[in-house]
Amino acid sequence: MYRKWIKRFLDFILALCGLILLSPVFLVLVLWIKADSNGPVFFKQKRVGLHKTHFQILKFRTMYADTPADVPTHLLQNPEARITKAGHFLRRSSLDELPQILNILAGKMSVVGPRPALWNQYDLVAERDKYNANDVMPGLTGYAQINGRDELPIPIKAELDGYYAKNLSFSLDCKIFFGTIFSVLGAKGIVEGTGQKQK
Repeated sequence: MYRKWIKRFLDFILALCGLILLSPVFLVLVLWIKADSNGPVFFKQKRVGLHKTHFQILKFRTMYADTPADVPTHLLQNPEARITKAGHFLRRSSLDELPQILNILAGKMSVVGPRPALWNQYDLVAERDKYNANDVMPGLTGYAQINGRDELPIPIKAELDGYYAKNLSFSLDCKIFFGTIFSVLGAKGIVEGTGQKQK
């Protein structure tokens, strides 16, 4: 019941309330991104969704417009030089993820679920298949995000996503949701393209 109906209802309500409450923040960030560098405000990227279907994820653009779109940040040559001034702050604070509220409203994502892989991250998608983690809706945050985030190797990340897929429940979603708030406030586990070192 929760997995099939209630979760989607809560996703829609939370996303709608979030969009309304955070609209002033959206406006400030839009103006800052436009003033900071040339290019679109939003960054679109093909990601893996429910049952390995593809969709376009939305983020605030944090890199210069000529940066390759389908290459993970850590695989770019000199990624630090490609991140804009606004982008460094957006990444450290995770505010670049806010436009995914629109993906949630559209039914392509959930508030909580495995983070959607890039369409060409075949190794991660294959590892998730072992745990049926590709058969739950991807999320704005997930179990892996409160247990290491960017610091996790792919097999461990996929195993944590599999744990979520197997044990999906309202109580687990609440644990992840509130755990994410503390992780974001402490910038815990963010290492990719921010200049921070893994610990």
